[in-house]
Amino acid sequence: MVRPITRRQALTALAACIAVPRFARAAPPRELTLWGPPATPSVTLAHAVASGRLAPLAERVAFRVWRNPDEMRAGLTSGTMQVVVMPTTTAANLYTRGLGVRLVNVMTDGLLYVVAADPSLAGFDRLRGRSLAVPFRNDTPEFVMKRLLRHHGLTPGTDLRVDSTGTPIEAIQLLLAGRIDAALVPEPAASAAIMRAAAAGKIVARVIDVQRAWAEVAGPGAALPQAGLAVSSAFHAAQPGLVGRLHEALAAATVAVRAEPARAAADAAAAFELPAAVLERSIPHSNLVATRAITARPALETLFRTVAEADPAIIGGRLPDAGFYL
Repeated sequence: MVRPITRRQALTALAACIAVPRFARAAPPRELTLWGPPATPSVTLAHAVASGRLAPLAERVAFRVWRNPDEMRAGLTSGTMQVVVMPTTTAANLYTRGLGVRLVNVMTDGLLYVVAADPSLAGFDRLRGRSLAVPFRNDTPEFVMKRLLRHHGLTPGTDLRVDSTGTPIEAIQLLLAGRIDAALVPEPAASAAIMRAAAAGKIVARVIDVQRAWAEVAGPGAALPQAGLAVSSAFHAAQPGLVGRLHEALAAATVAVRAEPARAAADAAAAFELPAAVLERSIPHSNLVATRAITARPALETLFRTVAEADPAIIGGRLPDAGFYL
């Protein structure tokens, strides 16, 4: 004789049916690789991996450096890079063009500086008649600098010479060789230039803090949310619960990096192929943060609107909608 199923048994069976599929979908990935540029926010990634803060998120966790924007875009397109620190303008462009990128957070409120061998070049008005190297054509540093030059009434090619370089290192080499007067570079490249010059008995100094200059354009107190962590839509769909945990781990790592820059620099030096002393010196100048994208949306939209004034194609022709911000 078949015994009737009690209400409790029925509820238990129903809960099991629901729980098993959810567990399967939420199972952590076997491998989690975080990619980042050779810029200071990647120190946070490297430290988060080395310190074990990300160990609960996957069986194996790794950090790797992408060396130029073309490599990063190719990795996203091919699917070999799914969790990537990138310029926020690039992330917006990819999203609005339907290429499946969503922004998790902002990891720096700006780390760009103009450095020069002549400390008297302290101000945009002093750049008139001079030469300036700018790395990464058609990327955030160039977009920001074009907007700032326009704000100060300077026209490239007329009021000053602007030379594009493939990387910040190339810009520094031109500066140290005396072939240009100033260079726009991110951290840790700015710190590297200052330290390399000092070792050679020369002087290189930060003459313009681009973050402060940006606030003159975007409004008092405006941040420059330059780069953040983005994930592919495929990754987010496969691991919807992991994104929040990843952000929380990186937020804790950011606090640790700012509190103990020497330890964080040691964790990242090998991946960066730079002396730990350079990275340590760069951290206080890098405005490292961990702000959820949805919280940073007003500052991000200010950045997007401002750079798009010259060319809307920079962000894919329109502002990203709410789906971009995680």
